Amino acid sequence: MDKINAVITGVGGYVPDYILDNEEMSRIVDTSDEWIMERIGVKTRHILKPEQGSGTSYMMTRAAAQLLRKTGVDPGSVELVICATTTPDYHFPSTASLVIGALGLKNAFGFDMEAACSGFLYAMELGAAYIRSGRYKRIILCGGDHMSSMTNYTDRNTCPIFGDGAACVMMEATTEEVGLIDGVYRVDGKGLDHLQMKAGGSHKMPTHETVDAMEHTVYQEGRAVYKHAVLDMSSAVKTIAERNGLTRDNIAWVVPHQANINIERSVAGRIGIQEDHIMINIDHMANTSGGTLPLCLWEYEPQLKKGDKLIFTAFGAGFTWGASYMIWGYDGAPEAAKEPAEFYKEGVISREEWYAKRRRDDGS
Repeated sequence: MDKINAVITGVGGYVPDYILDNEEMSRIVDTSDEWIMERIGVKTRHILKPEQGSGTSYMMTRAAAQLLRKTGVDPGSVELVICATTTPDYHFPSTASLVIGALGLKNAFGFDMEAACSGFLYAMELGAAYIRSGRYKRIILCGGDHMSSMTNYTDRNTCPIFGDGAACVMMEATTEEVGLIDGVYRVDGKGLDHLQMKAGGSHKMPTHETVDAMEHTVYQEGRAVYKHAVLDMSSAVKTIAERNGLTRDNIAWVVPHQANINIERSVAGRIGIQEDHIMINIDHMANTSGGTLPLCLWEYEPQLKKGDKLIFTAFGAGFTWGASYMIWGYDGAPEAAKEPAEFYKEGVISREEWYAKRRRDDGS
């Protein structure tokens, strides 16, 4: 009997129309474009406004609907939906249940998983395990966050980092030698003091005092997080590369979590990968937490080729981190999308035009 593996067969994405740039950010909090670009690498970020939609499920539903249209898949054939998010619409019901209901996926079950910024990385491994079991053939993995819903816009050190967005992939069974090949995943439990939301859970329930103290927003100690992220992601990437014979000569793309441009370059640089082989969209997407990895795939999909070797890596609160190795399963999307770098080439196309074009091409 042929060995069953799990392969990505399509990508869909969604980002809100409203763009918060660094000039506007500098009017909200004491910062500047120069400060943000040097330390983080973010130029613009997308923000979901209440008049456009509500919650993470809205963005995931839009992304998944686009995915279904692009792949031509019968919604009734989808058996499972996994949503990786830190910003669910509600404590309960799950975000996955809302996406399934909105799309009418009558034969699917689903659930949320929370591993902070490592969520989608872990979700790929979990989804692949369901498919390798032989009981499931087609699932949707969603990753995304409504980060502006828990961002403190009086904290100059954290508010420029985050944006909103979501993307989804179709994962299906295959007997070809493509798909998710290997992974290294870790949690050490050491990150609580350095990266957390202090209140809102069962440990510290909401009160007037916690709201007044802004304890329902992201708290981060940047230096400690930066240090752990570089060391742990680099170690995971190195382990995956060594045990799979991956080198700078055969790795097509490194797909890192989009937390900080300096972290991304440092991690890739430790295995000798040049920047033109790193998927980077932090400059115009910011950190969308669980959305960063699939949003990279959504933007770079037109450049991907069947057989490309990809290394994914992420790091998040907990601390959680890891890396995975995937052999891509199909040639890029048929539509000709502009590369992210072209956003900033004068006279080529604006960010707004690119996103509008991508939505038109994908029928969303």
